[in-house]
Amino acid sequence: MNKIVASPAEAVADIADGAVIMSGGFGACGIPENLIQAILDRGTRELTMISNNPGLEDFGLGRLLKAGRVRKMVLSYAGDNKRFGQLVMSGRLEAEFVPQGTLAERIRAGGAGIGGFYTPTGYGTPVAEGKEVREIGGRMYVFEAPLRADYAFVKAWRADDWGNLVYRKTARNFNPVMATAARTTIAEVEEVVERGVLDPDAVHTPGVHVQRVVRGPRYEKPIEKPTVRFR
Repeated sequence: MNKIVASPAEAVADIADGAVIMSGGFGACGIPENLIQAILDRGTRELTMISNNPGLEDFGLGRLLKAGRVRKMVLSYAGDNKRFGQLVMSGRLEAEFVPQGTLAERIRAGGAGIGGFYTPTGYGTPVAEGKEVREIGGRMYVFEAPLRADYAFVKAWRADDWGNLVYRKTARNFNPVMATAARTTIAEVEEVVERGVLDPDAVHTPGVHVQRVVRGPRYEKPIEKPTVRFR
C-alpha cells in the first residue's frame, strides 16, 4: 500500500478544529516543521498539542502558539519560549506539565494498549494532585493514565512507500513512541526511498504504525542554543 501523499497540506487536510495532536521533537531537534506549518496555514484552531516542549518562539509549535491556535498543551518543559509563559499566565493557554520520563511512558502506554502505570515520580508534588496514589513495597507511587491522540506528527530521516521509518541520531527522540499512540500517524521525512532499500534491521518505526508519509519541501533546522556560556 503506497502511503505517500503529495504535500504537507494534503497530509493535514482532514484535521478538524479541536483535534488532539502529538508532535515529535526535543528542543529544536526532530521537529515535524513542515506539518506544523501546514496546519498553521490551514487555519485549524482549538488544538490540544502533546509534545516535549512548545518549540522556539518563532519555530515549530511556537508558531502555532503565536497565532493563537492552541487551546491546551501537555508537555515536559517550556524551554526559553517566553510567549508560552505569557499565554499560560494570562489564562489564554491551558498547560499540563508532566515529568519527561512519565510523559514518554504515558505515550508508550497509550500505544501499547496499557491502561496506565504507577510511578514514584511526582509523589508529594503538584504533579500528583487529583491522582490515585498507592504504597508498593514501602514506597509511594502515583498512578498515571495513558496518552493517545487523534493524530501524531513525526519527523523521520528516511521512509519507503509502505511507511517504514528510519530516524537520524538524536532526532529520533519522542518520534517513535508517538508514532504508535495516535489514530492517524503522519510522517514527515527528508528522503523517500524505493521499497526494499531500507534494511529491515535498521527500521525504527514499522509501517504498520504509519498512515501517511510526506517528503518535507524545506527544513530550517535551527540550533536552539548556539552557546551555553558567556565567552
